[in-house]
Amino acid sequence: MKPEAREVLCCPTALLPIGLSLGALLVVVLHVAFFGSAPEPDGDSAAHVWQLLMAAQIPALALFIARWLPRARRLTLQILTLQGAAIAVSVAVAAAAPVYFL
Repeated sequence: MKPEAREVLCCPTALLPIGLSLGALLVVVLHVAFFGSAPEPDGDSAAHVWQLLMAAQIPALALFIARWLPRARRLTLQILTLQGAAIAVSVAVAAAAPVYFL
């Protein structure tokens, strides 16, 4: 029996990478809003938190792929596309925010 889309999407391993990407995006936006985008000599805690949130997605993505790809290939690939879009937005904003505000 094939799982339904809701069952796959509501799985914590499907939602965790999206939540981590949104959290990383929030860290960048709040840091720029409160402290500006002036470069710092050795980085700051916001940069390290962003890096940790982005790196934490790797095990969650691996677990999601290992669990759902054999059972529901098409749904898994669709959700991976959504997760990839969330990662791309977070990376794009993190790279563009300092340039935009300078």
